[in-house]
Amino acid sequence: MKILNSIKEIYEKEKGNSPNILSKRIDIKKEKIQEYNKQKLQAIKENPYKKVLVLSCGTGGGHNSAAKAIQEALTLKGVKTDFIEYLEIISPRVKDKVNNLYLKTTHGEGQVFKSVYHLGELYQKTKFKSPVYGLNSLSKNRLLNYILKNGYNYIVTTHLFAAQALTAIKEENDIHFLAIATDYVCIPFWEETNPDYFVIPNEELKESFTSKGIDENKLLPLGIPVAKRYSESYNINECKRELNLKEKERYVLILNGSMGFGNVLKLIENLLKNFKDINFIVSCGNNTELLQKLKKLSNRRIIAIGFTEKLNKYMACSEVVLTKPGGLTTTEVSTMRKPFIHTMPIPGCENYNANFFYNKGMSLKSENIKETVTSLKLLLENKEKQEMLIENQKKYIDEKASDKIADFIIKELTKVDL
Repeated sequence: MKILNSIKEIYEKEKGNSPNILSKRIDIKKEKIQEYNKQKLQAIKENPYKKVLVLSCGTGGGHNSAAKAIQEALTLKGVKTDFIEYLEIISPRVKDKVNNLYLKTTHGEGQVFKSVYHLGELYQKTKFKSPVYGLNSLSKNRLLNYILKNGYNYIVTTHLFAAQALTAIKEENDIHFLAIATDYVCIPFWEETNPDYFVIPNEELKESFTSKGIDENKLLPLGIPVAKRYSESYNINECKRELNLKEKERYVLILNGSMGFGNVLKLIENLLKNFKDINFIVSCGNNTELLQKLKKLSNRRIIAIGFTEKLNKYMACSEVVLTKPGGLTTTEVSTMRKPFIHTMPIPGCENYNANFFYNKGMSLKSENIKETVTSLKLLLENKEKQEMLIENQKKYIDEKASDKIADFIIKELTKVDL
């Protein structure tokens, strides 16, 4: 026994004084990988053919829409640009689970999402790296391999998750990326990311981001990017004919986000009762269950639609829009210069979105169905109020945001030192 203890003591002493063989092998392998990555990044830099990768996540449709708007703007300016959901690179199974989990948190009154968001705000005050960052940093190697394999010079992300993974990559590799906020507030954990620059929706929101520790020199108040079709002019009667709507009838559009969030059936029941001469176009997004329920009502004044690329034309045909306060959807409506009412937000960042637009005189807002009915009556009867909202939208929402962000990225492409 004494001999065994002596051997153990010698082993422990040697272990403390010399590096573990396995650990040494791992370090050597890591050094080789880092050298390979460095050489690969240098080769990408020297390639005159520039490529941009735009990343997002499908937790709600807004992040993807903003990402596709940037892809569109860059492509129109001649830059090869690819879009993909970040979690699609990591694991399609994980992507589906995360997206479905997000959807579940918004069910009912969105109280689960409210609790999660509040926990995020509390954790934000601790100044420790979040578990969310830890999970996304685990994906750094797979994401880096994708970037190297496809030869991307610059990365843009409209979602926190991808920004966290890119930040982890940037700690060991010389990459460059731009982050774009799609809400009118600094959501929890953006401060954990380290993009070259950070596009925010408005100059007046700088304090929201700097107060969380984000460098003011990185902030670019260029706006939230939306698809080009939302800044185009439309002939209303032509749009109505294309969409099989009646030219002489009045329409109000109800937007529930890509997931179809909210107690729409109860809202519709009250609207039909209070507005006898108005037809209601209801966008159900990807919520097929809601779409079928509305169609079963067989009411000619309800036009229920699923996901569509023609939402801009439905907006053009509508006198007023009722919308959840998603940052992207709200910006799309404002870019169309339409009077609108924010209805019953998902608790969390949507409250900040609704307050920003209401306080700037760009919209009305309602916390319940009764307030929605009252606000809609006011807008439909008051053309001056409609014009006032539209004028303020012109003041605070830049319809050229996508182009300005794309121009900035192109400028960065000419000087980034990958």
